[in-house]
Amino acid sequence: MKKLVVATGNRHKTEEIRAMLGAGYAVSDLQSYPELPAVEETGSTFLENATLKAVEISQQVAGLVLSDDSGLEVDALGGAPGVYSARYAGEDGNDAANNAKLLSELDGERCRTARFRCVMVLAEKGEVLAHFDGAVDGSIINQQQGTAGFGYDPLFVPDGHDQTFAQLGDEIKNGLSHRARAMEKVVPWLMSHV
Repeated sequence: MKKLVVATGNRHKTEEIRAMLGAGYAVSDLQSYPELPAVEETGSTFLENATLKAVEISQQVAGLVLSDDSGLEVDALGGAPGVYSARYAGEDGNDAANNAKLLSELDGERCRTARFRCVMVLAEKGEVLAHFDGAVDGSIINQQQGTAGFGYDPLFVPDGHDQTFAQLGDEIKNGLSHRARAMEKVVPWLMSHV
């Protein structure tokens, strides 16, 4: 079984990646390495932050490391929250606070188009092996709907659907999300290189 460490403490991301990889991979994340310090995300792009995490963590653990930096880009907000998606409502922000701030910022706004964007970086022994990206377009609704998923899922309706990610459920979301689209590129790379 191939070992892959996901450079995140977010169990939701890890579970999504594990489900997309399927059997054949022993997937762990930073919760298995509590002694490691958090990597400060000082980059101004998803690629910069994903690279910081992949390189740093791959210097400290054996095997392949996959990092993910992703977030929501809202057109009416000039692409915000972007790389600040997880901490949009402040450093101690949480999903409820982030969603409340987003709804407040969009109050009265007619243009509600948005996209989830994801950049993944594979590294080993401090060296970047490859990077991948994925995006899914959609729109932000006026109030939260659904209980599945995490983050902005209860507010985001992907194009071609009339339900939020939080209503569509994991199987559908994992087939069309920004993370799924990036993973569609990661999996063939892993199959041909590992």
